[in-house]
Amino acid sequence: MKLVYVFDAYCGWSHGFSATLREVVSRHPGLPVEVVSGGLFTSGRRVPIREFGYVQGANAQIAELTGAEFGEGYERLIADGSFIMDSEAAARGVAALRGSAPERAMELAIDLQTAFYVDGLSLSDPATYRKIAAAAGLDAETVVAAFESSEARTQAEADFRRAADLGVTGFPTLLAVDGERVVPLARGRATVDEIDRRLASLS
Repeated sequence: MKLVYVFDAYCGWSHGFSATLREVVSRHPGLPVEVVSGGLFTSGRRVPIREFGYVQGANAQIAELTGAEFGEGYERLIADGSFIMDSEAAARGVAALRGSAPERAMELAIDLQTAFYVDGLSLSDPATYRKIAAAAGLDAETVVAAFESSEARTQAEADFRRAADLGVTGFPTLLAVDGERVVPLARGRATVDEIDRRLASLS
């Protein structure tokens, strides 16, 4: 059995789930974790953030319910409403980081969300991946080259298909997958203890 974490790097609720995910994984160190990018802001949804008038209200709710931090850098980035969240670019970044350290995919996905939601760095900017890679002790130039490659775009599209095939319609979603058996452990949010109980019921 493995855990499959389907998230979107531009999803505030995914950012809010990060601490829960870390704790679940720390309690179950023997369970591998597959990280899959969802396509929240693709195609016609790639528009200036001002088009999503609910964002800041939702972020306040996320912070209150989960304790997640929304930093000053992020607030500056979105202040004039012109920033465009592009989930395809973010998924390419996940693929590039994941390719350099597959066993650290979850940690790097969380680092990516911190870069955006705390530091206010665009997930479409190669410099963001250079910074994340360097901080994680990875070869920064290799990660940036991977982010800019056509292979990363192929992997992003494969992730979006994988999320759809798993029946995921919202982010974050945490699944337990054992062969053909797919069991939801969390959708949107859940406590660590709730997830633990659901995991225990599967054994």
